[in-house]
Amino acid sequence: MKLRNIAIIAHVDHGKTTLVDRLLQQSGTYRDNQRQVERAMDSNDLERERGITILAKAASVEWEGTRINIVDTPGHADFGGEVERILNMVDGALVLVDAAEGPLPQTKFVVSKALRMGLKPIVVINKVDRPDARAVEVINEVFDLFAALDATDEQLDFPILYGSAKQGWMAEKLDGPQDQGMKPLFDLVLRHVQPPVVEQGPFKLLGTIIEANNFLGRIITGRITSGSVKPNQAVKVLDREGKLIETGRITKVLAFRGLERVPLEEAEAGDIVALAGLPNATVAMTICDPAVDAPMPAQPIDPPTLAMTFRVNDSPLAGTEGTKVTGRMIRDRLLREAEGNVALRVRESDDKDAMEVAGRGELQLGILIETMRREGFELSVSRPKVLLRNNDAGELEEPIEEVVIDVDEEHSGVVVQKMSERKGEMTELKPSGGGRVRMVFHAPTRGLIGYQGELLTDTRGTAIMNRLFHGYASHKGAIQGRRNGVLISNEKGDAVAYALWNLEDRGPMMIEPGWKVYNGMIVGEHTRDNDLVVNVLKGKQLTNIRTTSKDEAVRLTPPIKMTLEKALAYIQDDELVEVTPKSIRLRKTFLDENDRKREDRRKEAEVA
Repeated sequence: MKLRNIAIIAHVDHGKTTLVDRLLQQSGTYRDNQRQVERAMDSNDLERERGITILAKAASVEWEGTRINIVDTPGHADFGGEVERILNMVDGALVLVDAAEGPLPQTKFVVSKALRMGLKPIVVINKVDRPDARAVEVINEVFDLFAALDATDEQLDFPILYGSAKQGWMAEKLDGPQDQGMKPLFDLVLRHVQPPVVEQGPFKLLGTIIEANNFLGRIITGRITSGSVKPNQAVKVLDREGKLIETGRITKVLAFRGLERVPLEEAEAGDIVALAGLPNATVAMTICDPAVDAPMPAQPIDPPTLAMTFRVNDSPLAGTEGTKVTGRMIRDRLLREAEGNVALRVRESDDKDAMEVAGRGELQLGILIETMRREGFELSVSRPKVLLRNNDAGELEEPIEEVVIDVDEEHSGVVVQKMSERKGEMTELKPSGGGRVRMVFHAPTRGLIGYQGELLTDTRGTAIMNRLFHGYASHKGAIQGRRNGVLISNEKGDAVAYALWNLEDRGPMMIEPGWKVYNGMIVGEHTRDNDLVVNVLKGKQLTNIRTTSKDEAVRLTPPIKMTLEKALAYIQDDELVEVTPKSIRLRKTFLDENDRKREDRRKEAEVA
């Protein structure tokens, strides 16, 4: 059967996964009476809850005698490690752009990789039914982007389709026709995308996606470059440098048919398949015939920019809510995650009961922590810290991000002020229609930690911020962090409403009456810049006097609700987030007040 392999590239929330739904429906993948799930490719619970794609996945459809393998890629820069490798498997790319928002940072990031690999893109302008759509201007923006990324003349001569994935139609003209569904897109893919290039020689495949399966073990997905593969075939695995990692036999060859994976007796060159039976093979390794000596070239992966320390939960409430609490379990889980995610780097930190996990951004690390707590893990997590490096001249450098903020004009002043406080430099300011402006900054990653929530507060929830790793630049100096101190509990027990009511003038609370607290746990935010130790267990002294003034009703202000992302952005260097399957608590690293004072004196002596 004829083959085509394509990837769908787009910024987060521009409609990739919805488009795949429509392609699956129109190609006859579903039976007429089959129950269909919205966003079928988002199979992970967290993907469905947050409406983002986290893991790259493949599916296939048949159209007029040709099998089209489709790879759905994540749209968020934090999961860019998934996208970079995917491009090795495909011969064409659908660049999906929102008709109102235009090309945003993640589009730029992935398109630059795709153009560098020589892929010829098809541009699809999606959501043309939006009231604020500006399709013609967006086409010009896409052309300018391609030109800025040094596209060849052939790549700049890209075909364009307009449509709405949600309504299920595509057309070569902006005004339709809308009655052909996805047929124009299928026909264009068959015409414009080249069949896979097949090399001569024995079997070779470059590992691109990895996953663990309870029955088959490790499964590696990739495209067969040359030769063919059958179950029980002897193969060997080479790393990037050509070193032999293991030899073994393929136990299963699985191919994508619709959303299902079907076992095959033999798979030919050009097809995208999943192989089981190799326990040590991983991403960017070459799986090949024993006669092959040279590995296939693999895309280099951008380095991580943020690191966090994951350690055993040693609070007085440890082990009361989770089932996986030991350091060994946490270590094994993180090493297993690092095997399948090349954008993560895991190593043992200097104190042996902790692991340092480095990744692309707060969202990527936050998703990992959320996944672990749902699996029953209890752990303590430190504040994200930026990975600095020294350049050839010995100067300290830090990662800089390109930040694109779309905001109403009335709020632009406060955004510029806050970004300049965080050492951000504005490089572009232009109107984006509908009384909104688009601002582009280059800002250090350090300054952006925790800014998302502050931005939404400043702009009444109307701003949209997108970030992308730009490069390394010289260190920008000190950036002011959180200005307020915290309220710290001095005893272990259950919080009392009367005590919380009496402490309200000290600052907003983060706990409710009846919550379990312990010595060293953070229970609220102080109105001043110093930390304050308080007693949240103190009950009302009962007397035999009963008057209106004595028996005031206890009415509490609702507490600050701490989500995982908010907590990670809020804490300082001497604080931790305690994560369990049921709770998210903030605490000091040193629970005892005397230990904290000793540590402060030690730091002061070091500075002196």
